Amino acid sequence: MTKAADRKDAHIALALDAAAQSGVDAGFGRVHLDHCALPETNLAAIDINTMFLGKMVSAPVFIGAMTGGTKRADQINAALAEIAHDQNIALAVGSQRASLEGGRSQKNLREIAPNIPLIGNLGGVQLAREGGLDLARRAVDDLHADALAIHLNPLQEAAQLEGETNWVGVAGAIEAAVSQLPCPVIVKEVGAGISPHIANQLFDMGVHAIDVAGLGGTNWTRIETARRTGPDDDAARFAPFLDWGMTSVDCLINIMNARPDAYLIASGGVQNGLDVAKSLWLGASMASMAGAVLRALVGPDNGDINRQNALGEIARWRDQIALSLFLTGASSLEDFKMVPGHVTPL
Repeated sequence: MTKAADRKDAHIALALDAAAQSGVDAGFGRVHLDHCALPETNLAAIDINTMFLGKMVSAPVFIGAMTGGTKRADQINAALAEIAHDQNIALAVGSQRASLEGGRSQKNLREIAPNIPLIGNLGGVQLAREGGLDLARRAVDDLHADALAIHLNPLQEAAQLEGETNWVGVAGAIEAAVSQLPCPVIVKEVGAGISPHIANQLFDMGVHAIDVAGLGGTNWTRIETARRTGPDDDAARFAPFLDWGMTSVDCLINIMNARPDAYLIASGGVQNGLDVAKSLWLGASMASMAGAVLRALVGPDNGDINRQNALGEIARWRDQIALSLFLTGASSLEDFKMVPGHVTPL
């Protein structure tokens, strides 16, 4: 396997470890929705279908990017594609760089899930390197992707043994991708969040959506630091930065205050359907579930793939989203955005 592929397999196991979770809460406990004791609506009739990337999906939540580029990752992604197709929700694949470099096509994912939105994925720093835009085109073409997510992970790259820390030109590369790729571009962080200033810059470039991916969920700085096990790897250098970043709730609030028309995706510490609902109430249009699905699919020890567990987890989240609407007296996602509630200050 390539170095990138070796790293991806290590990431799967480490991401399942409780030590990989952020030491800072994502903030959803601060969001309080007013209970409606007299809901003039029928829970069974509540419709949470929504349009995403031009396709109707069954819920405002999708399976977030996790992995790619190895035999084990291919097995996981194939199972996730089957599950997403069954549940009619979107699927975002992990970084396609390792797959493309290793000659491992992921076109089977489109064959497994022909009708759902599929989102490709490439790192911002890789996009900015020579040939990066061609790599992005290959990523889109291989999946027949409905969008390409460009992930921003400067802290993860700094902590990663093989990381790339020359980020000169990444903004220009994103702007070029927006104008030249045949599909919408989504920009996401990987757990440290995106500020209103950067969000404005990205939307001004023409980016379709921003996945805030804030602090509070799977923590890639902790994962990369855990990989620094050699005598010269100096993991202690990154100790003050293990929980660096902005929480998911703060990202959503601050970006929406600065850019009320922003198309935001919530991720980072989204633990259940109620957290999804709170994200929508704060202004997000979609939310992403990754760690919860992975744990349901392979268990805490990265064992055998269990599709039924993952199907059950997604169905549970959908039911929780609908129940959140019912308990606030909302009969639709549009109505839900207007229900009363408040956010407890820090």
